[in-house]
Amino acid sequence: MVQMTIEMPEGALAALRKDPEGFKKELRIAAAVKWYELGEISQGRAAEIAGLSRAEFILALSRYRVSPFQYESADELIREAEGG
Repeated sequence: MVQMTIEMPEGALAALRKDPEGFKKELRIAAAVKWYELGEISQGRAAEIAGLSRAEFILALSRYRVSPFQYESADELIREAEGG
């Protein structure tokens, strides 16, 4: 595990109504959700980064209004729906 230290204005924690530990957890989830949304990482890797189970990560996706399904195009979605 890699450990990082970041500096954050106190106002950022207050704006989200988080203590430092809660903010750290939310920051990991937010980063993982965004990287997943951009297609940079898989759902499993995103869950790992977020420190959540896969099921918990899918719930987090819903909270952030991000689809748990990744498709490059409508054609890819249609192919998947048709079973191929």
